[in-house]
Amino acid sequence: MNKIDQMVRMAGVGGTDQLEVVTCEPPQLPGPGEVRIRHEAIGVNFVDIYHRTGLYPLAAMPAVLGVEGAGVIDAVGEGVEHLAIGDRIAYAGAPVGAYAATRLLPQAKAILLPDSISSGLAAASMLRGLTAHMLLTRTYQVSAGSTILVHAAAGGLGALLVRWAKHLGATVIGTVGSAEKAQIAKTYGADHVIVGRDADIVAEVAAMTGGKGVDFAIDGIGGEMLLKTLACVRPFGTVASIGQAAGPIAPINVGELGPRRSLSLARPSIMAYLADPHTYSVASAALIAMMQAGVVAEIGGEYPLAEAARAQADLEAGRTTGSLLLIP
Repeated sequence: MNKIDQMVRMAGVGGTDQLEVVTCEPPQLPGPGEVRIRHEAIGVNFVDIYHRTGLYPLAAMPAVLGVEGAGVIDAVGEGVEHLAIGDRIAYAGAPVGAYAATRLLPQAKAILLPDSISSGLAAASMLRGLTAHMLLTRTYQVSAGSTILVHAAAGGLGALLVRWAKHLGATVIGTVGSAEKAQIAKTYGADHVIVGRDADIVAEVAAMTGGKGVDFAIDGIGGEMLLKTLACVRPFGTVASIGQAAGPIAPINVGELGPRRSLSLARPSIMAYLADPHTYSVASAALIAMMQAGVVAEIGGEYPLAEAARAQADLEAGRTTGSLLLIP
């Protein structure tokens, strides 16, 4: 093992200039119930940007960002069971700290990887796949015959949502920002794609559904999009607001939900979902099974760990498709 490691540390809240590359010694041997993982791939997510900008505040600075990764265990602490040096694992969720060549991890977070799933594919799929499980099985029970709306259908989460929903037999309407991204969303399996940030999605969804609206809509765009999304859903349907890539969400009058529309609005947190050990275990097992069935994230780009700031900037600006990885 190398004597010198590298990590990307956030000095304070702000822009990507707050991310600094630091050389350091690897973490000391893991404590009781911990393992040490040498990363082979690290996922880049919007939650990392939300942590950096202070939307989701972290307790202390400086901090190492990152909530998912995959690699090989190179040390185990006292009391660790069912895991050994040399095991390939992946993880997602708290505690943050993935933007590092090596890190310590609670054993309960370590999910064993089968030989058929590469570390890169696992790091690209864990957080997004567990989010898809939360949305498609807990927030709304998607099944054959369901019609759903997925914003940013060419993105990292969008790819998994489209593929998983199609695996369940749903009809999927996606929105994208360009004709190029529309073709990408269709390769993921989207049945219909609405193109353009200024598209009249309410009218187009109505036309695609015979005026009924979708059963379930997933909105990670935020900004002014959420109100439009509400208008795309049938009476007694459900909307999940899961992010705000386009900016803060304005306060919503409860009258936008009902009684005329009779909608359910969910604001589910993937970090809260993964904080429950039983849920994390069950959802991870379901995700591994889905990945083995071919329901995986699309790797849209790989960056050296030292270029984490560029990866975040590209993701934040919407210049990417699929999932982004950092490679130590």
